[in-house]
Amino acid sequence: MPLLQFDVIQGRSESELKTLLDAAHRAVLAAFKVPARDRYQIVHENKPYQMVFEDTGLGLTRTDNLVMVRVFTSPRSDEQKQFFMAELCRELQESCGISPADVMISFITNSKGDWSFGNGVAQYMTGEL
Repeated sequence: MPLLQFDVIQGRSESELKTLLDAAHRAVLAAFKVPARDRYQIVHENKPYQMVFEDTGLGLTRTDNLVMVRVFTSPRSDEQKQFFMAELCRELQESCGISPADVMISFITNSKGDWSFGNGVAQYMTGEL
């Protein structure tokens, strides 16, 4: 059950954001083999001056199409993470025209007991999931 948070520069239409979220969900399904309704996504829209993303010396050229993705998830293998990163970039480029240079991804790992999906119950700990 990954939770994806997206930070983007404001100005995308509702349709563009829906396309972006759908593309990201396809990458989640391919990389993590979760059920189709295991979908949790949040978009934060920011003014251009509120997002400063340089390139850590990698020579990347960023544009206003920048997408920062934080993936909150239980532990995943390095292979799953690398596959997700590549698949997300492929999906966003193919579906949204977003250059891979404009996609930054960070994983935040926690344990299954850190999640409650509702009702104040840690469903992974109770065995409901």
